[in-house]
Amino acid sequence: MYEEVAWERVKDLQRELENSRLMAAGVSRSFTALGLLAQRAWLLAGLATRRPPRLRPAARLEVEEAQAVCDAV
Repeated sequence: MYEEVAWERVKDLQRELENSRLMAAGVSRSFTALGLLAQRAWLLAGLATRRPPRLRPAARLEVEEAQAVCDAV
């Protein structure tokens, strides 16, 4: 009688361990996917900030005037 109860308990523990192992593997994959998403977002944010600063309209006029003066000389 006690042996049967103990054997059932061992089988229950094995099932619980297997289920927890499977759940941990699923969570691990979720964190891996989340990490890849974060890396891609970081890359896209970096690409958006790597362009040179835009010239203000007044600065463009000064550059065009300077080029005109150089061309005239």
